[in-house]
Amino acid sequence: MTHPSLRDHAFALIQAPWFTRMILGVILFNAIILGLQTAHQTTSGWGEWLYLLDKVCLGIFVIELLIRCYALRLRFFKDPWSLFDFTVVMIALVPASGPLAILRAFRILRVLRVVTIVPSMRRVVSALLGALPGLGAIGLLLLLIFYVFAVIATDLFGQLFPDWFGTIGLSFYTLFQVMTLEGWSMSISRPVMEEFPYAWLFFVPFILVATFTILNLFIAIIVNAMHTFSEQDHAEEVAQKAALDEQKELALSEQLTAIQQELRLLREQVQKTSKNSS
Repeated sequence: MTHPSLRDHAFALIQAPWFTRMILGVILFNAIILGLQTAHQTTSGWGEWLYLLDKVCLGIFVIELLIRCYALRLRFFKDPWSLFDFTVVMIALVPASGPLAILRAFRILRVLRVVTIVPSMRRVVSALLGALPGLGAIGLLLLLIFYVFAVIATDLFGQLFPDWFGTIGLSFYTLFQVMTLEGWSMSISRPVMEEFPYAWLFFVPFILVATFTILNLFIAIIVNAMHTFSEQDHAEEVAQKAALDEQKELALSEQLTAIQQELRLLREQVQKTSKNSS
């Protein structure tokens, strides 16, 4: 009988539910600490303790990554989620001084490790990544529409409203504000319509195309990707369940075959015993 190796123990540890829940708790606790460090009232009285607790959490993350690297070996670096965890923790280890001090602000990215631990969040992110090709095509279409309307707006309204439509860049930004429907009517379109009464013929089609059509296409692609991913996930679960049932049936048939062989041998022994006794 072979005894489990240290690597087997490490693999069993990272697969244990209690270990996963512990790391999740440390991530959430570290997120609270990083939030408290942004408040001057908190750091003035508890700054050293918060700094110490942050370092303890970081040490736990480093130890966890070392255990995962030891248990998974090359498989660790082939998993995109593991590489994400590795990158986030390595950023936190960069000295927060000198030209790299800006990386200190990215410590909060450690909170995103929740996505790699919670399966439901991981499925959502995977579905969003799967929708990127379709979103890219819609994004290019939206950019083309913005460019056409920005050129028209700059030519029509640029002279009287240079702060909004003086250049194509300003027109892009103004049209983006119009697309979000944030104060577009009273702040932009109505002042323009006072000088150009037929300006509504420009703004209304733009809102219908950019806001109510293109953005809804974005949502439709994301929903479709989520639905497709959910179906694939369900199909994988059904296939895994069918494979487990098949393995159980195979094991049961092997047990029945072994029992039949034992019964046959027992019958033969009984028959030999009865012949010898007669």
